[in-house]
Amino acid sequence: MARFLVTGCAGFIGSHLAARLLEDGHEILGVDSFTDYYSRAAKEDNVRTLDGHGRFSFVEADIATTDIEPLADGREGVFHLAAQPGVRGSWGRTFEVYLRDNILATQRVFEVAAARGLRVVFASSSSIYGDAETHPTSEDVRPRPISPYGVTKLGCEHLAAAYMRGFALDVVGLRYFTVYGPRQRPDMAFTRIATALYAGRPFRVFGTGEQSRDFTYVADAVSATIAAMERGISGAMYNIGGGTEASLRDVIALCERLSGRKLDVTHEDPMAGDVRRTAADTSRIRADVEWSPQTSLEDGLRAHLDWAEGAIIRAPGAGESPREDKRRAMRPDVST
Repeated sequence: MARFLVTGCAGFIGSHLAARLLEDGHEILGVDSFTDYYSRAAKEDNVRTLDGHGRFSFVEADIATTDIEPLADGREGVFHLAAQPGVRGSWGRTFEVYLRDNILATQRVFEVAAARGLRVVFASSSSIYGDAETHPTSEDVRPRPISPYGVTKLGCEHLAAAYMRGFALDVVGLRYFTVYGPRQRPDMAFTRIATALYAGRPFRVFGTGEQSRDFTYVADAVSATIAAMERGISGAMYNIGGGTEASLRDVIALCERLSGRKLDVTHEDPMAGDVRRTAADTSRIRADVEWSPQTSLEDGLRAHLDWAEGAIIRAPGAGESPREDKRRAMRPDVST
């Protein structure tokens, strides 16, 4: 048994990660600040899936301002997943939130972990590549983010390198490629598609629908995250991709077939910050930690749709967009 700190524990990937760690027999201290990017109720539901485990405890705290040293006491590693998500919400006045919750919060985690000799596995994003020069994209491709969100995630990577060099921080970064599955954020495309299908709402496509992504099922992302903690090479940055690239148009067709329903699709102009294509070269993590994705897009989408249908039945408002005053965050996001 190991004792881990998981930041962003109430979020989509964080709650799945904590559940898997508990299943594996570890002790978890989860921390989350319940930011208002999407509903607190959804995040509280995520935490409730972890309640009842004797080895789980939870602290509501903002790691950008709270004294996090006591949270690290007695821990043997940190999974740092807390962040302000979303490409489309990162423009304009809300950028300062991304600076605070991504770069500042991450710097504070690195500072505490370096002082205690703790390994940190942290979430980066495929958004750091922007419109990559080659596909599939390896970790050696020059980062060229085209959104403020991607810029902050790349900034976190540079912070990791600086703390490793200056203070011997033991750190591994993970560039997640569009993670999906049960409990996915309500602004992300798969949840918006599922909600539109089961609630009879139209679904807006920004662009032609030919933009493609390397989609990664959440259980595979979690397995990679744990493997990185156990066997990742210190200082490495790893692509985490599901190995199935598909266009948004193809995903919509597959969702229609699996659900037996027809989606009402409307088209609007492309949005700033959206990349045309992502595809992960995962050779590095396959070689270093012997990880590979196990879930096909069809199987993963089936699980996602089953969860979404149940969520809509339980709560008709499930899948609604984040705060309407975040004019870009409310549009369906196909990023990490």
